[in-house]
Amino acid sequence: MRVLVVLPTYQEASNIENVLRKVRKSLPDATVLVVDDSSPDHTGEIAEKLGQEIRGVEVLSRPARAGLGSAYRAGFAWGLERSYEAFIEMDADLSHDPEALPDLLTPLENGFEVVVGSRYVPGGSIPYWSWHRRLLSRAGNVYASALLHLSVTDLTSGFRAYAGSVLRNIDLDHVRADGYGFQIEMVYRAVRAGAAVTEVPIRFVDRVKGESKMSMHTIVEALGLVTWWGLKRLWSGPARVLERGQERSQQVASPNTSAPNPKSRPERSGR
Repeated sequence: MRVLVVLPTYQEASNIENVLRKVRKSLPDATVLVVDDSSPDHTGEIAEKLGQEIRGVEVLSRPARAGLGSAYRAGFAWGLERSYEAFIEMDADLSHDPEALPDLLTPLENGFEVVVGSRYVPGGSIPYWSWHRRLLSRAGNVYASALLHLSVTDLTSGFRAYAGSVLRNIDLDHVRADGYGFQIEMVYRAVRAGAAVTEVPIRFVDRVKGESKMSMHTIVEALGLVTWWGLKRLWSGPARVLERGQERSQQVASPNTSAPNPKSRPERSGR
């Protein structure tokens, strides 16, 4: 299975070398695509130089900062043009542990098409978060999953894997959200396209170096989009919209098929 790890960057000079070395150690045969939005701190140039040493690192330089969702869409399109079969998205600040990458890929080999690294399934954790921050995140995910009728505990997680087949079916040109909204929209569109979705536990930690790129705008955008999609779902009839995804997940998770890694217990993509 040809694997592409898509790594969006902006002002990540303090982290890029460390994360690239860790990803290479965890997935020696994967290609890492750094999608850099012309970082003033020369993140892209650092990645290119390191790529000459460790190999398997490509850099897609964009002329200006255009957002997380746009970077992932560009990275996915780059990989699809080159016939990659599995795609991983993760942050460049080491909040996502590269050692967990093989666990994200295992369910793809067993028939799932979307694998979400979840903080909220058994075994997942968010050390060092305050109770009110944890409550806000959990409430947002519960709200989104209930409104969109999805059995996914961590819709806002940015640590996940996709099969190339589902990215082709989603039609990336019509994905418009950014930040948290992008993560939610991708799962929602994948389920509507009939994808089987599961979750695996991850440990999420805050960045140590650099500054967070998330803002209140991305949170408000995500809540607004979820509400709009939920209303559209109610108008159009949820059973018809999600029927294919639910059937696909049940087929993959049935006893007659190969079971995923025990840590990646299947979750149905629709209730």
